[in-house]
Amino acid sequence: MTQPKAEAMPEPVVDQAGIATLARGCSIEMNVQDAPQLRRARSLLSPGKKVYVSHLPKQTWQQTIDACHEVREVGFEPVPHVPVRLLDSARTLEEFLHQAANRAQVAEILLISGDYPQARGPYSTVAEVLRTGKLGEFGLRRISMAGHPEGHPQVPLPEIRRAEREKAELAQAAGLQATLLTQFFFEAPPFVEWAAGLRADGVRARLVAGISGPASIATLLRYAVRCGVGPSIRALGARPTSMVKLIGDHGPEQLMRTLAGVPRPDVYDGLHFFTFGGFLRTCEWLQRVGAGEFTLDRHGGFRVD
Repeated sequence: MTQPKAEAMPEPVVDQAGIATLARGCSIEMNVQDAPQLRRARSLLSPGKKVYVSHLPKQTWQQTIDACHEVREVGFEPVPHVPVRLLDSARTLEEFLHQAANRAQVAEILLISGDYPQARGPYSTVAEVLRTGKLGEFGLRRISMAGHPEGHPQVPLPEIRRAEREKAELAQAAGLQATLLTQFFFEAPPFVEWAAGLRADGVRARLVAGISGPASIATLLRYAVRCGVGPSIRALGARPTSMVKLIGDHGPEQLMRTLAGVPRPDVYDGLHFFTFGGFLRTCEWLQRVGAGEFTLDRHGGFRVD
């Protein structure tokens, strides 16, 4: 299937309102070790904020449920990650969905295959879980799934594109509101081209850009290599000299300002923030950006005051 040629990127938005709106409407990711910070986060994020709970290596399903319960207790909307290749049986899937729905009032999950070479049980792909119809049986009405604008290092690009469309179609057929949430990236054009291709093919899923919160360059490079971030990784070294002095930190300001100039929901629907161990730091940053406490700069980004 031929992707439409990417159009020229729009000039970065010149007013602050669009950037602040993106910050207020975003979702955010945490891991189970961030749970003690949730009460502090309640003073920084708006009630009902979607908080995705990641699934770390060696993490148990019960730990995920417990973290989702804590997210719900402080007034946020929990969205647990479910790597389907770690489900060792259909019964494990059913028990997880039952506990998630009943203990944490989970209404949405993020289904991913998971970067594991072999499945522990009957599911190797997200599509296989969707075909079971189990999500609807346990009251789920929404689903998030992975999108890969820059591809995946272990999967051929045509297979990635076929799977993205298949997942969206299966979710729609099951009566689920679908979101394709992308792997993180550092430059906008690959994401815009990817989103335009899906829209041109009639995909009606919500399209959400996953980007990194403020973090050290060393941390971002480590996760980028592990997760297979594509050519946009070059943007980590393309900052003005004055920014390099900030203890090796990299923020999403320039990317976020560019994305604020891309039409929503015609092209995409919003942002999601990966925090890479800096959950509370990203919450604090989002609170200030959402409140408009920043100044646009001449490099196409902005500076939080």
